[in-house]
Amino acid sequence: MRVLVATEETQGDRADDYTWATPGELVMFGVICATDLRGTGRGCGCGRAFAGLHSERATTTAQVAEWPSSLDDVVLAFRDSLARGGWLDFGGTEEEVHAVVVEAVMEVLLVADRYPAGTVIGTDRGRQYVRQPAAAR
Repeated sequence: MRVLVATEETQGDRADDYTWATPGELVMFGVICATDLRGTGRGCGCGRAFAGLHSERATTTAQVAEWPSSLDDVVLAFRDSLARGGWLDFGGTEEEVHAVVVEAVMEVLLVADRYPAGTVIGTDRGRQYVRQPAAAR
């Protein structure tokens, strides 16, 4: 299965790039603040970020990667990260909590499935774009 992982490839190609995530860690799409959603250009940059599951740090670049683990392992990694961040403490039932986790996982898997492994992508307020195509084999 293809997932998105943090990468330093293409970092610095854009003046507004940043990376604090650990290269190779799973990433997800983060929450976007209201200022970034408005697109005024004066936001914090969260609208261009992927969130690292382990480091809990952000990056503007992610790479599509073949992931050797099972879907259950990916769901568990997302659940752990979301729980550590307090995102699952909304008083929902176990089914509702599970649905939040699965939605976050599926969002990443659906995007990763659009591109060949090795493709470096960026994101901008929910729209993804290719920063570097996968190398030819």
